[in-house]
Amino acid sequence: MRLAIGPARSALSLAAALSATALLGGCESVPKVRMPAFFSPPACADFAVAIYFEPDSAVVTPEAKALIRSAAAHARRCQVSGIDVVGLADAPGAPAANLQLSKDRAAAVTAALTERGLEHVDINTTALGDEGAQGHGGELRPMRRRVNVTFHLTPRVRS
Repeated sequence: MRLAIGPARSALSLAAALSATALLGGCESVPKVRMPAFFSPPACADFAVAIYFEPDSAVVTPEAKALIRSAAAHARRCQVSGIDVVGLADAPGAPAANLQLSKDRAAAVTAALTERGLEHVDINTTALGDEGAQGHGGELRPMRRRVNVTFHLTPRVRS
């Protein structure tokens, strides 16, 4: 037998059921308590996501679409004061081509965000191309084929 925990049950009845189970050594005649599963979204604080792309592509993958959908849903629960979208590219290739690719990636992510209900939000889009893709020693930094998205959130004002 299971004890249903809902709004009608008080913390005292839950405590009593747990105490009875402990006193009786978990006897089968005493109901077992199962906590309900629930999701509590985090507070309305700034957060960032990275949207990755295939090499030489600005097409948003299905996995990236799912991440954008989830991030946009969380952001819509809050007051969105702005979104920063920064397109990046790997070092190989011509700098002008990499800059254009990072612009196309940033535009693709911006379009996906507006499709997810954030069309009235101030979205600051930047493209860096391959800037920063090489370290001081000339080593290539991996996985630069992405767009970094930072959501600036505050709690909604309730009136």
